[in-house]
Amino acid sequence: MPRTTTSRRRLYRLLDVAPTPAGMLDALDLEQLTAYHADVHDPSEFLGVPALRVTFGIDKDEAAWCDELVQLTDEDVRERERRTGALLLLAVDSTVYAVGYDQGFRLLPTQLKDQSFGLSVAIRTIDPQHVRDFTANQLGAARTDISIVPGGTSVPALGLRAHSRIVRSLGGYLDGSDLTASADCSGRPSRAMTVEGGVGLHLKLGTTPDTLIADIRTIAALLENTDPHPDLAFVEHIKPVTAPALRKTLDEQLDTILGQPTVDSICSAIPTEQIDDYSHAVTYAIKIGDCSPFSTDTFDLDYFLTRARIIKPGQRIEALRRGTVALYSRERASAMDHLSTTSALKWIEALVSLGARRFYCLDGAWYELGAAYLRALRETVTPLFPADPSLHLPAWQYSLDVNKKGKTVRRPIREASYNEQAAKNRPGWVCLDQKNVNNPLKATNAVEICDLLTPDNTLVLVKKAHDSAPLSHLCYQAHVAVELLQQNPSVRAQFAQQVHVQSDGRRTLPEEFTPRRVVFAILLKAGEKLTPDTLFPFSLITLAQTAQALNARGVQVEVVGIEAALTPATNGLSEAA
Repeated sequence: MPRTTTSRRRLYRLLDVAPTPAGMLDALDLEQLTAYHADVHDPSEFLGVPALRVTFGIDKDEAAWCDELVQLTDEDVRERERRTGALLLLAVDSTVYAVGYDQGFRLLPTQLKDQSFGLSVAIRTIDPQHVRDFTANQLGAARTDISIVPGGTSVPALGLRAHSRIVRSLGGYLDGSDLTASADCSGRPSRAMTVEGGVGLHLKLGTTPDTLIADIRTIAALLENTDPHPDLAFVEHIKPVTAPALRKTLDEQLDTILGQPTVDSICSAIPTEQIDDYSHAVTYAIKIGDCSPFSTDTFDLDYFLTRARIIKPGQRIEALRRGTVALYSRERASAMDHLSTTSALKWIEALVSLGARRFYCLDGAWYELGAAYLRALRETVTPLFPADPSLHLPAWQYSLDVNKKGKTVRRPIREASYNEQAAKNRPGWVCLDQKNVNNPLKATNAVEICDLLTPDNTLVLVKKAHDSAPLSHLCYQAHVAVELLQQNPSVRAQFAQQVHVQSDGRRTLPEEFTPRRVVFAILLKAGEKLTPDTLFPFSLITLAQTAQALNARGVQVEVVGIEAALTPATNGLSEAA
């Protein structure tokens, strides 16, 4: 049987690894190699470049699921389980690369991998008209999107240019290359070569020393000499922060934020390299600091932030970098069930502002939201802030109060009082604040559709906000309200009944009513003028996402600022915290 000339493998480029067999071995986790009973060999002479080969095979007399199946079927079940893997490390022109076989990629410590290697290759080689799949983070939404189109489609069709998406991996058909496998596909479009790039690069590589090394050199030259395809260049619209002094400043800012009792600029995220394992994970072991690992069936952000908060100031970031989140495929986890482990810091997303500049912590690294990203974001949200709003709301009154320290302060009146006043002197307006409908998805929950309803049936959602958390809730409320009204007859009927009752019978909604317009009416802290520039960064992102989602449902979105009726300051008078 003839040997294959190429094989589909995942290639990684490694950082800070000495290009010698000894240096490669030193970079690996020796405890892990011992636990796996790994065999290590030096094939440098045969390959013609410095190299290291690591292989392992773990046998288990009984598969993890046997006992459970015996309990369920009352029949003896005994099946063996074997786990294998190999890793080939080689230095090509003084740069170390790694090729994984089966589970061998798990031997590579996270910190060794060049996190942008595969994606950088992908945006230089993939035909933008034939993208097959992508993975992207939704900024500020604790959400990872994965889309697969087996036959391939264009970048616009996938919505990849959406301002809120940070692309983490990309797969598609090669737009021409000099790789070994390309010769096999030449002239045969139905067998066009595919590539997927994220942290690693997944593609067909040569299976002989000469062809493998030649393919690696081709990839390295492509990265060095080729610009990203114009239709995919947007993927690099966030730039990694490389200046040590700036990274130090950002770490210090994040360290301070992590010490605060309420954190609204941090959300959870799945590390790019653990997306595959995430779907198979049953147990998460979170270890931060000197405490024992905390085991849970999902990633617990509250526990994570609590542990970070009690660490001494100035030591939190390093503790999170050294901390770990391990994924296991069983509830009673053992080494055999271990899927992967990454730095705990990689499990959060954080946004930090330095003046007008915006920085984003993703996968444990800092990126600057560049001019292209911010421009796209502002272009999306600016039309939501019309110079001449479609409706005008009264100023939000502030009253004088005495705080716990005996100091006189100005406090805004309650939101419920404001909504009542807003509707009182406007003919046809209905106040629906806290007039909820039943949630059809969860009987114990109620849903507030809106705070005010205008004569043309616009839903008005009102919120005063000192930070981004209330505004994120406001956007979420609007999204849920629109979906329920569009999809559930019971919700429409309950909402129509509330409108009829609260208007004293003066307003009647048609049975088929669904909203066509939503207005967010927002009072910023101290009555600051509401613009895209004064809105909190995460709120800006969330607003753009919400507007995009509601527009897709045929609902227009508008944002209106509410002025503050502030009492002139006098001696001893200050703003309420």
